[in-house]
Amino acid sequence: MAESGDREPTLSDVIEKIDKLAQDQERFNERFSNYQQATQWVVQLAFTLIASATLTLIITVVLRR
Repeated sequence: MAESGDREPTLSDVIEKIDKLAQDQERFNERFSNYQQATQWVVQLAFTLIASATLTLIITVVLRR
């Protein structure tokens, strides 16, 4: 790729830069998808734990009567 002071960028330089940006965008999208899936998993885990604790509390109260 051209150095910044030597010459004007050519069409090949511009295409190369666009290709690099497209690859960076793909990596970002993949990372974002991974974070989104992990966040959904954590939320599901939290709701499961809350539901389990609630059921345990209800069953304990009912059985003590």
